[in-house]
Amino acid sequence: MKLSIVVPCYNEEAVIGRFDEQLRAVLDPLAVEYELCYVDDGSHDGTLPRLRALAHQHRGTTRYLSFSRNFGKEPAMLAGLRTATGDAVIIMDADLQHPPELIEKMLDLYQLGHDQVIARRSRDGDRRLRTVLSRLYYRAVNTWIDVELVDGAGDFRLLSRKAVDALVSLPEYNRFSKGLFSWIGFDTVSFDYRNAAREAGETKWRFGSLVNYGIDGMISFNCRPLRAAIYTGLGLASLATLYALWVIGVAVVGGVTAPGYVTLVAIIVGLGGLQMVMLGLIGEYIGRIYYETKRRPHFLVKESDGATPTAAAARAPTPSGTAAVGPRSP
Repeated sequence: MKLSIVVPCYNEEAVIGRFDEQLRAVLDPLAVEYELCYVDDGSHDGTLPRLRALAHQHRGTTRYLSFSRNFGKEPAMLAGLRTATGDAVIIMDADLQHPPELIEKMLDLYQLGHDQVIARRSRDGDRRLRTVLSRLYYRAVNTWIDVELVDGAGDFRLLSRKAVDALVSLPEYNRFSKGLFSWIGFDTVSFDYRNAAREAGETKWRFGSLVNYGIDGMISFNCRPLRAAIYTGLGLASLATLYALWVIGVAVVGGVTAPGYVTLVAIIVGLGGLQMVMLGLIGEYIGRIYYETKRRPHFLVKESDGATPTAAAARAPTPSGTAAVGPRSP
């Protein structure tokens, strides 16, 4: 059996060496052949030179790709999955918040026939407000979208070759991996682990990034917000009709008066704000269609040690325009 470890990296100079050392300390005693597939997502620090050094030091077990700029974690994971050649693939972060010690347990569950083995983290150590907001978000989003998102289940998981081929065959440009993992299905099992603190560097997830990620999850797997906009519009039209009938009735009974200036202004402002929200929602969907029709590649490879993501992707062909530009060796 061959195991591939896909590791997206962005400005991980301070921790990448320690991560590689701890990862190998776990993998070496296991009775599996393994490869480490590092993907540098356009880092601005010394991450790429360190990956070059690791690939040179551990020839045969270490591969790396470097993007021409920062394309984001989703393209980085896709590139790693396309590059990986193992019978099973594990995705994990380089900041050691995904403990390498859990790999053996993942492999044991994989041997039982599961195609997805998910390590679901607890929220120990998170701020209370963030924990509450996260739980509320997952409750809300699961009432809207067509797949189920599990609180605490992130990218740290093992995928069988069958699951990997299914993922890389999906040609969409706007990728939301949490939803895609759930959408492909297959036999899935999960287990909980205690949340680990980041050992070095700074988190890449700011509040604004989390909000944008949450919006992506809300609209990536359904059109229900658009249907809600229709129902909201019909409801407001009905209320407006009833209010107009009430005003006519009052005028007939008591004569015409001119009160209600504050009410009128509030209604105009409220409806104007609601219309802007609906336009923004429609714009989000149109924008995604716009990016899909461009058919640009998910990423461009600036440098690699010879590993080509397009070669791994050949197992499941994708439409023209979604493959990466061929890598150039250093």
